[in-house]
Amino acid sequence: MSRATRSGRAAQQANGPTSDDEFLRELGYKPVLTRRMGPFGNFAISFSVISVLSGCMTLYGFGLTTGGPAVMMWGWVAVGFMVMFVGAGLAEVTSAYPTSGALYYMADQLGGRRWGWYTGWLNLLGLLGAIAGIDYGAALCTGAFLYLQWDSFYPTPGTIMIIYLCILCVHGALNLFGVRLVSILNSISVWWHLGGVVVITGVLWLVPARHQSASFVFGEFVNDTGWSNSLYVVLIGLLLAQYTFSGYDASAHLSEETTRAQTSAARAIVRAIGWSWVAGFVLLCGLTFAIQNYAGTQDSWTGVAPAQIFLDALGVGGAKALLLIVIVAQLFCGNAEVAAASRMVFAFSRDGALPGSRLWRRVSGRTGTPTRAVLLSVAVAALLAVPALYSSTAYAAVTSINVIGITPAYAIPIYLRLRRGRGFKPGPWNLGRWGVPVGWIAVVWVTFVTLLFCLPQTYPISLKTFNYAPVALLVVLALAAIWWVVAGRRAYEIPAHGGSDREMARLDQEIV
Repeated sequence: MSRATRSGRAAQQANGPTSDDEFLRELGYKPVLTRRMGPFGNFAISFSVISVLSGCMTLYGFGLTTGGPAVMMWGWVAVGFMVMFVGAGLAEVTSAYPTSGALYYMADQLGGRRWGWYTGWLNLLGLLGAIAGIDYGAALCTGAFLYLQWDSFYPTPGTIMIIYLCILCVHGALNLFGVRLVSILNSISVWWHLGGVVVITGVLWLVPARHQSASFVFGEFVNDTGWSNSLYVVLIGLLLAQYTFSGYDASAHLSEETTRAQTSAARAIVRAIGWSWVAGFVLLCGLTFAIQNYAGTQDSWTGVAPAQIFLDALGVGGAKALLLIVIVAQLFCGNAEVAAASRMVFAFSRDGALPGSRLWRRVSGRTGTPTRAVLLSVAVAALLAVPALYSSTAYAAVTSINVIGITPAYAIPIYLRLRRGRGFKPGPWNLGRWGVPVGWIAVVWVTFVTLLFCLPQTYPISLKTFNYAPVALLVVLALAAIWWVVAGRRAYEIPAHGGSDREMARLDQEIV
């Protein structure tokens, strides 16, 4: 897993966008998106979507209740290690099939139309749920910041929803200007995230007069879930890390806009996971050592546990400064996720899988961007967060939907690659003889966490505490099955390698 080997297929690939476009034609698609993203930009989008300053911050309060410091710290180490196997397995398949469709295209090519169909719907559920989870988390942190700035402002569910919708509108607008702007923002995002982690950790280490002990940070177990089984709580507590380590398929979804895509997208997936693993561990250490009042942090009036840590450790001025760093990072993250989700919507529509596909697959001739897919992604994300107006646990449900939708979608192409055996033709970035054992570890892990996150997280179980993620999963699969019967089996079709003249002409008509 540490080093990719070169295959004979690499001889086909030159270093410029022309060879990328030729290979895309071999896969059956005419290039219609603008290829202006370099290898670093492709890495940056996955790193930005993973965003330790988003996932770790918004679910830190969940971690304080569900296992406490010990589960957060060791869970991060364990989950990050296992996700490296998933990322490496997915990167290998991405190198062979670098398209905007990503996971569902891989599944279709390796397993057939039905595999591609259901993988696509799972991936779409996860990506849209991720937009909602990320931007709603940014809205919560923004609400806390505004309360610190102006006492007259109070972060109610209604005001948080307004902030959330404003953030969605900004992200939608930024993604309409083209992939070049998205790439620039993601490149800035990498340094903002890394610098932000260093600043937050450094300030929390140097300024407070009191810190928690190492035995507390790495050994304190807290169970405020209502469940009596400690092992069960430990497993549920892995949600913080597993939710954060998601979205790295963004590199694959942007591969049609990336130079040297077969190598760049694959490397970007693995590197994004690795750097996030290190940065997230440092961040969690900094936060947990700086806790001044555990109960007060859990029940913070700000609604954001890390904001209370900043307040207790640094005072109002310092808290606002660090919170602003977090908010900007979350905005970068949400913007990158809108880009990834919109490419999935575009690709899925290009292959006739969505209702109204002719509308959503259109590409702007001016910017080379699937503008209508961007707008649809933002609109659906807005609807997904509406339950947060009525339930305090709705945000956790949205994050669970993200995990339970997108995580199994990662494993399906890897499993099908294993099932294909020697029939799988690897790309220039591959794992060689390690591909099979790495792949099986990835599939087993994904199966485990998918089952795990269908379980209830708090007790007693009520309408407010019920885990709605498995319900959402079943609803999406049921709707996908119904739509397959009604229209999908006739409308959904991935073009044969090489593409026909008729298909290429149709794609020309979709550029507006």
